[in-house]
Amino acid sequence: MDISKNGFGFSRGGMFFAAQPHPSGAKGQTFYWRLSTARLKPCPFKATFSKFLRACDCPASIGLAVASLTQQYSRSKRNAFLVENPNSLKSNRRSFDSSTFGGLAQERVNEATTADCYPVTVMPGQSRLFLDFCAGTLRAFLHSDEISRERPALPAHWPELVRLLAAQNPSPAGAGTLAALEQGAGAILTGQQVGLFGGPLYTPYKAASAIARARKGTACGRPHVAVFWLASEDHDFAEINQVTFPAGRELATLAYASAPEAAVPAGRIVFDESITALAERAAEILGPSEATDALTAAYKPGRTFAEAFAEFYARVFAAQGLLIVDASSREFHRLGTPVLRVAIERADEFHAALLERSQALEAAGYHAQVAVAPQSSLLFLIDVDNSGARMALKRIAPTAQEPNGLWQTASEAGNQSFSTADLVGILDAAPERISPAALLRPVFQDFLFGSSTQIGGPAEIAYLAQSTVLFERILGRQTPPIARFSATLIEPQIAELLRRHELTLEQVLGEESAATLALKLAARAMPTETKIKLAAAGNAFDTELTALVEWLQSQDKGLGQSAETAAGKMRYQMNRLRTMAANFQLQREATLTRHANSISNALYPGGVLQERVHGAVYYFARHGLSLAETLCRQAGSCSGHTALWL
Repeated sequence: MDISKNGFGFSRGGMFFAAQPHPSGAKGQTFYWRLSTARLKPCPFKATFSKFLRACDCPASIGLAVASLTQQYSRSKRNAFLVENPNSLKSNRRSFDSSTFGGLAQERVNEATTADCYPVTVMPGQSRLFLDFCAGTLRAFLHSDEISRERPALPAHWPELVRLLAAQNPSPAGAGTLAALEQGAGAILTGQQVGLFGGPLYTPYKAASAIARARKGTACGRPHVAVFWLASEDHDFAEINQVTFPAGRELATLAYASAPEAAVPAGRIVFDESITALAERAAEILGPSEATDALTAAYKPGRTFAEAFAEFYARVFAAQGLLIVDASSREFHRLGTPVLRVAIERADEFHAALLERSQALEAAGYHAQVAVAPQSSLLFLIDVDNSGARMALKRIAPTAQEPNGLWQTASEAGNQSFSTADLVGILDAAPERISPAALLRPVFQDFLFGSSTQIGGPAEIAYLAQSTVLFERILGRQTPPIARFSATLIEPQIAELLRRHELTLEQVLGEESAATLALKLAARAMPTETKIKLAAAGNAFDTELTALVEWLQSQDKGLGQSAETAAGKMRYQMNRLRTMAANFQLQREATLTRHANSISNALYPGGVLQERVHGAVYYFARHGLSLAETLCRQAGSCSGHTALWL
């Protein structure tokens, strides 16, 4: 049986398991086989892949790229098979859905893409809070995702909300989604800051996650729509004014340099003439494509960051019916006035609750994403009289002279003080001037949309772990969150380098830099005799040294401690010798350094996940807007980190 041409297989426990289409070619008929070195044994029946595993006495936790959130797994044998048979995975069109592996990791393969699902622990630098949330062990602080629960009753402002959304989403592509929302469909909410040229890759990952979740809810008989919230009121210009694209063997960073004089809401910043040259430079890097056309059409002088961002993603996700909302206007803030009002009137109560929650998180070994300072509040004030700056409102505790306390802002013009009545008056007259801070914003969002689920990344999940106390006190409920889709996109030329050097994504993410990855490649490329001698010397050295240290420890505790210290230095020198040999190999094969740099820049630039560095439009330009649908499908099939082979 030649599975390299028309089947698939994997190794487990010294056995090789394989599947092959039925010789008759009958649709849905497949032979499943279990091979050992001694015999070829067919399974006793033809059935689904999960039944195949049971019939062959295989645990359900094995298969192509199977892992749980906390379980590491080895892919070396499968990778070796792929190196020898590089076309085996793409020879047939096949798909394994989430039911195949009982909710564990999955692999999807079609004629265009292959996807491997890794556990979330493969991503370096994740907080314990986020890892525990993904593992389902953070229930003391965050409720789990419960899409099946009954959605809250439609608020009285629902018709007005739908009208405002329709005005911001005039494209015919959103008509069906708006109609569903008008009829009471649930909302799956996500959002992001309005980054230059569409921002980093995780931005469309959030949109894809919301769309995938909305589809799942609809398939379960509860119609849902995906809503993307523009965080246009955020005022950190340095976070949104640049984007990075792969450009050959280097990374090119483009930045919009016309910074505002004050910390104004970033979404309201209007592009000047310099955006034209910047967009042209982006088009040169990206090349001609539908995505490039969408980018240059959106980013023009006179447009705001929010307008350009919204137009671009409305085009990218038009086929999926994504609704995009910029809620910074007076109309939206007036609808959300009840949330903003209680944040003013019950500020001291909420501050105490947040402080208690932060202390509880830290006592449990987690971190508080937002520091709750003595005078911090949940609100900002937009200074429309002068600079238009978004100024933090500080809460001054009640005193004998001011029994209700005061509020204060700091600006270049000096400090300004307000009473609670003053702020309520501003809210009534110009609600758009009262802006929710990070911990209040999800409550403000949920009040408007009555969301079934909120999609977020590690930072948003951490925000929600704190703001749960606000949900309970303001809304009387907690909207269950779900972690967004996370992925590394692997283009064909990089895939070829990975195959050539027999590297997995997990191994690449395990290296601190391109330099350490180059050393790994050099160590593998060393002559066999060199590797054998280094290994033999290292093993013998370690064995003898360990025995010596143990003996000295048995003679005297102090002598043993000194021996441990000396042994550490000796092992360091042995490792240094290995590094010297690898560096010598790098000098002999300069291509290894180039390959390591290419792989690192493409997959783990600067020791940071690709999704946080590379601009999303780069991949839409190179692989088409159909990539949006690919992301939506993948977002519903992997709860860890996906390696998506393009």
